[in-house]
Amino acid sequence: MTDTTIAKLRTTLLEVPWSGEPPANGIMPPSHREFLVLEIETRGGLTGMGYLQPLAGGLHTLDACLKEMIAPKIIGRDATEVEGIWQSLWQSTYWMGRGGIATWCLSAVDVALWDIVGKRADLPLYKLWGQCRDALPAYGSGCWRGLGRDGMIERAKYFTGIGLKAIKMQAAHIRPWREDVRNAAAMREALGDDVEIMIDVNMGWTADTAIQAGNHLDDYDIYWLEEPVVCEDFDGYQRVAAALKTRVVGGESHFTRYDLRPFFKTPSSPILQPDHQRGGLTELRKIAAVAETWGIQIAPHLFHELTAHLMASIPNASYLEYMDWNDDIWVTPVIPVDGVIRPLADPGHGLAFKPELMVSCRVGGFETSKN
Repeated sequence: MTDTTIAKLRTTLLEVPWSGEPPANGIMPPSHREFLVLEIETRGGLTGMGYLQPLAGGLHTLDACLKEMIAPKIIGRDATEVEGIWQSLWQSTYWMGRGGIATWCLSAVDVALWDIVGKRADLPLYKLWGQCRDALPAYGSGCWRGLGRDGMIERAKYFTGIGLKAIKMQAAHIRPWREDVRNAAAMREALGDDVEIMIDVNMGWTADTAIQAGNHLDDYDIYWLEEPVVCEDFDGYQRVAAALKTRVVGGESHFTRYDLRPFFKTPSSPILQPDHQRGGLTELRKIAAVAETWGIQIAPHLFHELTAHLMASIPNASYLEYMDWNDDIWVTPVIPVDGVIRPLADPGHGLAFKPELMVSCRVGGFETSKN
């Protein structure tokens, strides 16, 4: 039997130049993308990889948390003890955690551990967890508001041109809501009636504005209105959902199932969008199981290359968010074909950063081991 005792933990911090034009979203640095790559090695020679992509800074802060608060608690543990390690990291970082940096770091560990478990079993994660399907519908994400109306439509047509049947455009923040409504009207006219249009507000409106704008957006057969209000305003979510015909969805900014409890206690959002960086794959599986109880679907935030495994193993999967901005970093990118995405079939999650990036784009990291 392979010895799965955790013997070494290594991080690599990357600043990777954009392969094309940076996203016109006003959030991310225009010069580069940031990644934290975590590798966990076992005594028996298995290595699992987890990764984080902070969108607005914090790369070295994450690394410091992993080195000081996380690594000492997992070195020497059995890598197959995924749930036990999750619980011990959650409890031991509670005073500094319950979200934020500590939970992000826990999530990277969780992904790396599942990668090891999958490799040890010689199964891709979606089969390890019990395959439900092998293909997921995807929507094209990245019709940024900063592109302007014509630019958003051009981007949407790129996605439909590669076979996707749904796209997502942004609203709020940069321009007044009435312009967002005009953008949605133009998008519907440009794409016709057979393409689903999602709109992401990125928490940019109050509930009153979301209702006012949403009553107009209802006229354009919008598939969902995403994060219309700040994530703490659960009453606002419910007010907006009650006032509109369009689905009101969210969840990407919430940490773990505990943050999402109000969505379950008063289920006004039929689709939730948890982020694997806010609890890991272990937590996403629990969220999906609870959501199914209430007839709620799951459409994870970003990272389709990883969350495809989750979605292929649950009965209540909705759409995968296809963001093509990281296709160039993977040895084997996960790209939609005929409108669907299939998880990689290699053992574990199957993902690997290109080796040359791990060298040429490295800006820090650490290594620790147990003698």
